[in-house]
Amino acid sequence: MRKIKYSEALSEGLIQAMERDPNIFVTGISVDYSVGAFGSTTEAVRRFPTRVFDAPAMENALTGIAIGAAAMGKRPIVYHPRCDFLFLAFDQMINLAAKWKYMYANQAGSMPLVVRAVVGKGWGQGATHSQSFHSILAHFPGMHVVLPATPADAKGLLMSATQTDCPVVIIEHRALYNIEGDVPEEAYTTPIGKANVIREGKDITIVATSFMVQEALVAATELAKQGVDAEIIDIRSIRPLDEETVLNSLQKTGHILAVDTSWEMCGFSSEIAALAAEKGYYHLKSPARRMSVANCPAPVSLPLETAFYPKASNIAKTVLAMLGKNGDMSNIDQDDNFKGPY
Repeated sequence: MRKIKYSEALSEGLIQAMERDPNIFVTGISVDYSVGAFGSTTEAVRRFPTRVFDAPAMENALTGIAIGAAAMGKRPIVYHPRCDFLFLAFDQMINLAAKWKYMYANQAGSMPLVVRAVVGKGWGQGATHSQSFHSILAHFPGMHVVLPATPADAKGLLMSATQTDCPVVIIEHRALYNIEGDVPEEAYTTPIGKANVIREGKDITIVATSFMVQEALVAATELAKQGVDAEIIDIRSIRPLDEETVLNSLQKTGHILAVDTSWEMCGFSSEIAALAAEKGYYHLKSPARRMSVANCPAPVSLPLETAFYPKASNIAKTVLAMLGKNGDMSNIDQDDNFKGPY
């Protein structure tokens, strides 16, 4: 199997989905630029020039237009290069798209809307360009929310989203676009709502989202040198949530740490802690722990930004503390090579 980048996997999945279904079209800010969508739409523009087109910065109106198109049988994919501006489309997504089949009792067509949104740190992006609010979207029934952390899932979840008859939000982390992984050439789907045990272990369960999966893998490699065998669950989908995989792992390890790309309070890591407390209480050998970004808006200063986001070293140190162990994990973090443009 060949290795390709996360961005290339998205591109390949998009092409194969558009070949399969002529009702799919792509719009959003910069999707028809040569480096638009981090290169993930470049080939689609070449192959389907009338079905991939740029849109002005009108997030609310654009989402409403896409909802109308979806209700009429099209399968729009709307791209947001900065997730933060998706707030402007929340009314359309939450009060129309998510509730469509409930309001009209399935008598007004389906709502196969796909929204791709980019999150995560950049190079001093600051408080209004660095937010990851997947837990807010996942709060509302009627939408699926997925966070692919590997190239294989980037392709598979995108292809699943384009075959789903309800709104799907795909959250893509900036730091993932250049990572490489094994990806099948043929078309395939990754099931929405099914987590992936990406590393098996017996001592502690780490439930991670998005880029934190990659950081958790680095931490687990170093923890193994300290005699700690960490199991890592790439949650992939937070609505629907695969509770069974999480609880089965907790039953095996007795310890659980939830690592997320957003804040703790009312966030996804809190949902995992609540799940462990309510349905896995008798398996817990220590309190469930959460790890997320610092409890303040993202700073612009590079040293402060570096401290703001959790890293492999933070994960490893927390795991050791939970298990009553000591060890130096200060030098395990990988270099951040992200250079923009967004």
